[in-house]
Amino acid sequence: MGSVANSAHREPWKKGKIVGLKAPFKLKDIWALRVRLQMDHRVRELALFNLGIDSKLRGCDLVALKVRDVCHGDQLATRAIVMQHKTQRPVQFEITLATRETLQAWIKQAELKPEDFLFPSRLHDSPHLGTRQYARILGHWVDELGLDRAEYGMHSMRRTKATLIYRRTKNLRAVQLLLGHSKLESTVRYLGIEVDDALEISEQTEI
Repeated sequence: MGSVANSAHREPWKKGKIVGLKAPFKLKDIWALRVRLQMDHRVRELALFNLGIDSKLRGCDLVALKVRDVCHGDQLATRAIVMQHKTQRPVQFEITLATRETLQAWIKQAELKPEDFLFPSRLHDSPHLGTRQYARILGHWVDELGLDRAEYGMHSMRRTKATLIYRRTKNLRAVQLLLGHSKLESTVRYLGIEVDDALEISEQTEI
């Protein structure tokens, strides 16, 4: 009885958040990690991080990219289009200048050819970086930023730029297209914007 009574007075778990959503990275965290990776000359990780932010792809699609998906001959593309594994629907994404530069440096360092996977695995039983390996790398990034691993995951990468775009434009349709969602409702749920917007409005309303 005592434990039931005590639990009734506890704050609800993840109060004000949709259960299961991983937090997007803040701009200050993005730049802090970029600087750290640059200073440590971790070219592969910087390329992975920048492309993960730009592409807004699910982890399984990001790790399966090939060099030819982001290159036109010897030139890095400014835009790319890939087929999503989960939905079998194509999705486009931009590749910003900073990301193109880090990808170029990584491709040159790793001596990758057009048909090679962009992020080859260092394990013998996998041709490319696996989602578990990616999640492990991301976990180390979260640790380095002094953040809580429980709050962040692969979907943090996917949500980061999408959330920033929505915050700046309030254009849900644009974000839907960028994430490759077939339904607008999926985008609303994915961003958790109903909860966030309601709290923002509430915070700005003084009584």
